[in-house]
Amino acid sequence: MAQHDYLFTSESVSEGHPDKVCDRISDTIVDAFLAVDPYARVACETLATTNRIVIAGEVRLAADKCGPKAPMLKDGTPNVKLLEKLVRQAVKDIGYEQKGFHWKKAKIDILLHGQSADIAMGVDAKGNKDEGAGDQGIMFGYACNETPELMPAPIQYSHNILRLMAEARHSGKEPLLEPDAKSQVTLRYVDGKPVGCTAVVVSTQHAAKDAKGRPLESGDVKKIVRKYVEKVLPKGWMPPDDHFYVNPTGLFVIGGPDGDAGLTGRKIIVDTYGGAAPHGGGAFSGKDPTKVDRSAAYAARYLAKNVVAAGLADKCTIQLSYAIGVSHPLSVYVNCHGTGTVDESKISKVLQELMSLTPRGIREHLKLNRPIYARTSSYGHFGRKADKDGGFSWEKTDLAAKLKAAF
Repeated sequence: MAQHDYLFTSESVSEGHPDKVCDRISDTIVDAFLAVDPYARVACETLATTNRIVIAGEVRLAADKCGPKAPMLKDGTPNVKLLEKLVRQAVKDIGYEQKGFHWKKAKIDILLHGQSADIAMGVDAKGNKDEGAGDQGIMFGYACNETPELMPAPIQYSHNILRLMAEARHSGKEPLLEPDAKSQVTLRYVDGKPVGCTAVVVSTQHAAKDAKGRPLESGDVKKIVRKYVEKVLPKGWMPPDDHFYVNPTGLFVIGGPDGDAGLTGRKIIVDTYGGAAPHGGGAFSGKDPTKVDRSAAYAARYLAKNVVAAGLADKCTIQLSYAIGVSHPLSVYVNCHGTGTVDESKISKVLQELMSLTPRGIREHLKLNRPIYARTSSYGHFGRKADKDGGFSWEKTDLAAKLKAAF
């Protein structure tokens, strides 16, 4: 039986969180390869700890694209000098110039090597065989009408709080804030709709002392954070002060990879829907768009968002499944959670008529073979605005009119 009155919580982490630093680096590598070859293959993992970054994975670049200005040299080895420069720039952009993690001082190991021939044989198009999925797996997409972005409100608000804080830090408006941060928002739902906020948690790394040399205290940080939370939450939703937690441990000076080791792909729920919808298990960052873990999850979000934008449902979950080396999905499941206005099996049929869900079809429809991925590595892969250069193309609602017409 569905609950009619309940609390639901989602969290976000900032671009300076150790795992997000690694996601940013891995996606920077993806972009470097796609910038010179739209059909490059990349599966890149990053580890970060105190002044140390280790990058490993499998890559492939067309021989005629290799060279001194490309991420791979003519002999098929990684262009360490170029890649290291890109990695340091990514860390600098995030804002790490700390003793324990510094963009200029960190030691970087690049351990990339060629893609497995066995995987390439199953994935590549050949003769009459279309390009196959890069792996087996299940992917989910979700949309709901809780926010203008058609995202669950708890995760969208959590992202927005940290995004505003990061913008203020980068602009110099909040010089006491440092890159590492987390947020968590708890909303009360009545009959499936959010009606208020009962708690907010924000933990943010900060300077040890203020401009006058006075040790910074948690109360000081709370004053800084409050205005950004108030700006994000709907009017009247700010929780009571005793349920507004900022740096509950008291101090947060040591942060980022110096405080905790980071790894690519450990924040998949932050990346998607904050736990409000299922997740197939695969991470996104560090993978080129032939990997259906990434591209099919984007396609599922795109279709679910268009279903809601078309007014066919208030909520929509879509699941896709694939087998490695097989081009067409094994299943396309649509669930409107009792909010739909038309039969879900018909929605599934129409969606497959409007968009090819083969790996090639997804990439071509959403134009994914471009260096557009570093920007996705923090503040969520969904609930973003589509960029003019093709970034976040899966957030468009250009199928909504066709969906309406079909019913």
